[in-house]
Amino acid sequence: MIKNSFEIIGGKPLKGEIIPQGAKNEALQVISAVLLTKEKVTISNIPDIKDVNKLIELLIALGVEVNRINDDTYTFEAANIDIEYFKTEEFRTKGGGLRGSIMIIGPLLARFGKAAIPKPGGDKIGRRRLDTHFIGLEKLGAKFVYNPETHFFNIDATHLTGTYILLDEASVTGTANIVMAASLAHGTTTLYNAACEPYLQQLCKMLNRMGANITGVGSNLLTIHGVESLGGTEHRMLPDMIEIGSFIGLAAMTGSEITIKDVHFNELGIIPSVFSRLGIKFELRGDDIYIPSQSNYEIETFIDGSILTVSDAPWPGFTPDLLSIILVTAIQAKGNVLIHQKMFESRLFFVDKLIDMGAQIILCDPHRATVIGLNNEVKLRGIEMSSPDIRAGVSLLIAALSAQGKSTIHNIDQIERGYQHIEERLKALGADIKRVNTNVG
Repeated sequence: MIKNSFEIIGGKPLKGEIIPQGAKNEALQVISAVLLTKEKVTISNIPDIKDVNKLIELLIALGVEVNRINDDTYTFEAANIDIEYFKTEEFRTKGGGLRGSIMIIGPLLARFGKAAIPKPGGDKIGRRRLDTHFIGLEKLGAKFVYNPETHFFNIDATHLTGTYILLDEASVTGTANIVMAASLAHGTTTLYNAACEPYLQQLCKMLNRMGANITGVGSNLLTIHGVESLGGTEHRMLPDMIEIGSFIGLAAMTGSEITIKDVHFNELGIIPSVFSRLGIKFELRGDDIYIPSQSNYEIETFIDGSILTVSDAPWPGFTPDLLSIILVTAIQAKGNVLIHQKMFESRLFFVDKLIDMGAQIILCDPHRATVIGLNNEVKLRGIEMSSPDIRAGVSLLIAALSAQGKSTIHNIDQIERGYQHIEERLKALGADIKRVNTNVG
């Protein structure tokens, strides 16, 4: 089978400016929200990545009129939705190939009272439960029927009614789906243990501009007073905090001088400080992050001298999407760090490839890995490898760019699900990377 792969000649410092794309995780929410109104919605700073483009294609197939104004700006008009499309084989294929397709359920139930969704796909990083979505929507009055033969969920929500909901986990996408459904439900919904990530805040602010009545935005207690209908609006997405963190790690691992432009620093939470604890220096220049070239960076210890632990947690804790980046960045640091991935039990399984490159990593169990920093005394070596998921793929790409010799990364479709035009943007910094066709398998 012929596959696209990246061929990288590593060990070269990079230099220059890079602009982060629009936030992937926000895009999947706010683009789905256009289904809540028949009026025109304009969204800018949309990233040109596969997961987002697949969602837009799915909306077009549903009957949404979509116009691309420029590279990152689209208008959406969901005046004529084909509800029967849910029953087609084409919908099963399009919806099943995109985990983000779950985000259309809340808006469709709110506006049309019914929907269907094939069991979504996505990363192979362990179990990713949809229970939070379904339980929350059921409490609003939706009825789910799963057909194990067709792998379809059929949902009826003729009468959505506001209620008190205590989420079993602070799921970002689960919170978003419930908020969108509740925005047009009868009565008031109180949503406790809600996710409060900046992307969720962006969705709530967009919905309020459309005429929704949502209070408590930015906290874990949201109150949604249902309204009769929503109108159009204009919305600009935040830069992708995961890309920003990835570029910080890239600069450190390759000893590069990089400026990350227009980062919306106040929306990054503790991300910059976690990279600081790895010893990475940076300056905030206006709203740009400037990272100087560093030959060494030293991991802090805790106050009592014990090994630093970096773990994921719901916002404002550290995002799980950056733990893979922290892990790979620590490889060339001075000192040790324990990476604790609490949410997904398979997300650390890519470390075997890093070990093959010469990294000193002990995989303690599916959730924890200890990185023993090489302090740039030993360089990684280039190898042939394959990307298992988006974040691991970029981590391997960072490792390859820092390594001596040639690396080949297969399955780069995974990387391109989340990072737009990554090859061209890295080349602009001086990276030796090219796309090649390889025969895999």
